[in-house]
Amino acid sequence: MNQWTISREVAYTGPAIHTGTVNTVRIMPAGANAGIVFRRVDLAGAPQVKAAAHNVYRTDRCTTLRDGAAEVSTVEHLLAALRGLGIDNAVIEVDGPEIPIADGSAAHFVKMLEEAGPVELEAPRDVIRIETPIWVREGSRLAVALPYDGFKVSATFTNDHRHPVLSDQFAEFEIDPETFCDEIAAARTIGWLSEVKALQERGLALGATMDMAVVLSEDDVLTPLRYPDEPVRHKILDIIGDLYLSGYVHAHIVAVRSGHHINNQLARAIAARHLEMQRA
Repeated sequence: MNQWTISREVAYTGPAIHTGTVNTVRIMPAGANAGIVFRRVDLAGAPQVKAAAHNVYRTDRCTTLRDGAAEVSTVEHLLAALRGLGIDNAVIEVDGPEIPIADGSAAHFVKMLEEAGPVELEAPRDVIRIETPIWVREGSRLAVALPYDGFKVSATFTNDHRHPVLSDQFAEFEIDPETFCDEIAAARTIGWLSEVKALQERGLALGATMDMAVVLSEDDVLTPLRYPDEPVRHKILDIIGDLYLSGYVHAHIVAVRSGHHINNQLARAIAARHLEMQRA
């Protein structure tokens, strides 16, 4: 099982959901063992931050990476597309503080990567294999990594808002490029109209529009769903992206009420366990 990159540079310009800025993201090839690196080309010296669990700085409504002056937010959907298509190495340049949101899913990033063309490298992939269960728990939130020959995600979305149209949802997928593209990539994030003002007062959702999410009012779904269970599929998308920060993991991930914070806690635990095994 070798590493992969892309054959050529691809770019996209669009608005960011939280900062409200319009940014251009460029995905470029990288050599073996480079990993995924984000580069802030709008800052002096173009500082960069590696996509790694220990570089996660904030997990409030999105995943934000930071290393020194380099800070990039809302990286999870692009990371999910990279993991879903099996891309190990890439340099991602962005000329602002946040990755563009596109339609709130990973579909546009998948399209970009497919247009760029995946390329196999002559270097073996470092697969992180879970030998014994790893879990993290915070109140009613739970995320578990179980030994598994492959990558499977089982997730539960709980209708804690008691929304009259939504329901509790469960989905489980074996994650490979075909399944990711067909069943996961197009699932969009959820946005609640009632939360927009409060989020904006905290400096979030400053660029939010009806085109960036599945928008919910108190009693209806204002945006037609792409899948009957789109909310839980997007939870799986976020899990895939957030856990890619720990490396190319083979495991069965089980999650209940998952979010970026607990996803990162599991990613950190997996990375720490892998480091212990390497040192043993």
